[in-house]
Amino acid sequence: MKMVKSLMLGTAAGFVALTGAQAADLPVKAKAVEYVKICSLYGAGFYYIPGTDTCIRIGGALRLDTAFNGTTYDVPFWQGSTGGANSYNRNYFTTRERLNLFIDTRTATEYGVVRTYANLQFDFAQGRESIAGGYMENDFLFIQFAGFTFGKAVSQFDPQWALAKPWIASGVLGGSNNATGIPQLAYTASFGNGVSATISLEDAQPYRSAGVVNATAGFLAPFGAATLGYGTTANTFGGNVQTGDHVPDIVANLRLDQAWGSLHFGAAAHEVHGTYYTAANSDTGHPSSAWGYAFTGAFELKNLPTGIGDSLKVEASYAKGAAKYVWGGTVDTSGGGRFAKIGTGAGTAGSMAFGYVLDGVYSGTNSANGSSIDLSSAWEVSAYYEHYWTPAWRTSVYGSYTSINYGSAGNAALLAAFNNPTSALAFVGSAGTGNFNFAVAQVGTRTAWTPVQNLTLSAEFTYSRLIQNQNGLLVANTAATIPGVATGNTFEMKNQNLFNGAVQILRSF
Repeated sequence: MKMVKSLMLGTAAGFVALTGAQAADLPVKAKAVEYVKICSLYGAGFYYIPGTDTCIRIGGALRLDTAFNGTTYDVPFWQGSTGGANSYNRNYFTTRERLNLFIDTRTATEYGVVRTYANLQFDFAQGRESIAGGYMENDFLFIQFAGFTFGKAVSQFDPQWALAKPWIASGVLGGSNNATGIPQLAYTASFGNGVSATISLEDAQPYRSAGVVNATAGFLAPFGAATLGYGTTANTFGGNVQTGDHVPDIVANLRLDQAWGSLHFGAAAHEVHGTYYTAANSDTGHPSSAWGYAFTGAFELKNLPTGIGDSLKVEASYAKGAAKYVWGGTVDTSGGGRFAKIGTGAGTAGSMAFGYVLDGVYSGTNSANGSSIDLSSAWEVSAYYEHYWTPAWRTSVYGSYTSINYGSAGNAALLAAFNNPTSALAFVGSAGTGNFNFAVAQVGTRTAWTPVQNLTLSAEFTYSRLIQNQNGLLVANTAATIPGVATGNTFEMKNQNLFNGAVQILRSF
């Protein structure tokens, strides 16, 4: 009996102890769930990262593009590519699918807002990839803090609407190009009332280096091998003798931003240099480097009397030895600074217009007879008007005129190179009376329909005219590599017309 009583008391004590332990382990009150909170400090789409005072926005877009009679970026078939030769084996259309993703974070501090931004592109372009695959671009990657910008961002030379031009792609020569940003160290001072000024050091390769030619050495004819790939290096056509990144470009701007629009003035200093007079022997010396420069002025007018949302953007630029600040668009997609187009004409192979976008030209084989770099001069004016017919329908009209001039010394050196009978292409007849100055005039239009929010379908058409200043005939020598053109055939030098267009579906989120 004593044993039974002891067992019962022990069991009861165990239950009490166990119950007490479990009660102590249970929380008195459950923790509140930490929900994601909206951050209204920096506009729509921002949220606080849980447990922090940092706001984040994640978004992007999916775009599907088809270009007709042009390259992937809706660039006309003129830039030294086989399409410019009107070859039968060219692509009559090109397609591209792109997924864009961006991450934008912002944190308020005693030094102002600390911002990080990354914009990533996942692309598949027919003809560049095989059946599957694709590639990724890091277009914009920068940190902003206390007025400083560190990283890959839109050049400070360009107006703030540089990425908001009302067209589908970047085949129009509308000033300098910032499609994938330029590495930079910049500082911006704000003076209030929308007035600001910026000074920056920017990495000129590859966007800002138009290339330099040693006219004594052979350089690539208008048609032939294209660049190694878009943006691989600056103008990778044979004969470009500006290699190595010596000094960053020095860029500054002054801006006024208001509800009615904006004003922008920019300037840049750009170092130009060549390599040695002969590639085989560096002891022969090299031309002295020179400084080029560029200026731009631009304005934007918003909500015009023609309709709500209507806008007008205008820009004009001039450059001396800094041609790529003027010759924008994605001109390196093929040809690397070479523009060319074949058409009908009196030559046995038809007619042709061609030209080069170069920072400068020099010639010579050694220090004794070599010349300094003769810098090119370039200028452009471009305008973009967009009108909203309804909130869902809008049409834009745009145009540009872009020109380059090599001066008497530069033109003489280039003409001498093409009058060489061993060149792939050489002038015959009265070609010596012409020059290598040329221009491109373009007009185009885009119409876009947004049936529902963040879904846009659009189509555009662009007309281009390549205006050259050569005379006489150009003959294809044994080294010529123009598809469908036999050795000895000639081309009449004549201005050329080009037509191209594109359609796009864009879904933003």
